Amino acid sequence: MRLSLFMLAFAVLAPPLWAGGVKVRDADTIVVSGTPVRLQGVDAPELDTGAGKDARRWMVNYLAGKSVECRLNGERTYDRHVGVCYADGVDIGAAVIAAGYALDCQRYSGGRYQRLETPAAKSRLRRARYCR
Repeated sequence: MRLSLFMLAFAVLAPPLWAGGVKVRDADTIVVSGTPVRLQGVDAPELDTGAGKDARRWMVNYLAGKSVECRLNGERTYDRHVGVCYADGVDIGAAVIAAGYALDCQRYSGGRYQRLETPAAKSRLRRARYCR
């Protein structure tokens, strides 16, 4: 119990994660300074789909050469921390959704990105059940 409380306090109170080079797992998970981060409120297609591969490719190109900062919220999902990340000061979740490669996951975003969803993405991408 003590360790988990320490880890929670560390995740919430830790300074933001910064990195110049970022590894992209998919369009809603990046690895910053060795820490996997799930982009809070972003619903991106899975990699086993063509849309998922396109979204990952977009994310790799978008983040190339940018400085990335993540603000973790203290939550975890699987092996990933959860947070909002910024590339050169721009919210990455907002960017991937506005570009049409992902959807808002209102359950976790509170609707923060809903207005950024493109009509094409809404008709082409399947929203995850847990986001409905």
